[in-house]
Amino acid sequence: MRRFVYYLIATGLGAGYSPVAPGTAGSLLAVVGFYFLAPPLALHLLLVMLIFLLGVYVSHQVEKEKGDDPSLIVVDEIAGQAVSLLFLPPDWRLYLLAFLFFRLYDIVKPPPINRSQSIPHGWGVMVDDVLAGIYALLSVQFIRWLFF
Repeated sequence: MRRFVYYLIATGLGAGYSPVAPGTAGSLLAVVGFYFLAPPLALHLLLVMLIFLLGVYVSHQVEKEKGDDPSLIVVDEIAGQAVSLLFLPPDWRLYLLAFLFFRLYDIVKPPPINRSQSIPHGWGVMVDDVLAGIYALLSVQFIRWLFF
């Protein structure tokens, strides 16, 4: 039963099993979920912390079985995408920008994101996406400041 729960969380309720772009599927799950949930800031922050800490633990458990950062783990994308949505009103245009910037930074992995993946025990899996989320958050906030 424990193994099932680890995989359920790590795969973002199964989004990580997508045959095409599982990371994108995990990111979309986060965008849609947070858009419709529209939690107040304090709850959003609490959810980010909870997803992050659970993600570290379950990622480590799944990595023991599947090797380093297997593509089916998408809880990291969910956490990073949730970070990119912090402080945003539920405006589909801003959420779309956050999604696109997050995917860009998650794929390109500019420094220090690229180095953070080597942190062991599930931390590297999660930290690189949270950093990508921070980059995306800053990018969206800058565009929001300029145009919205």
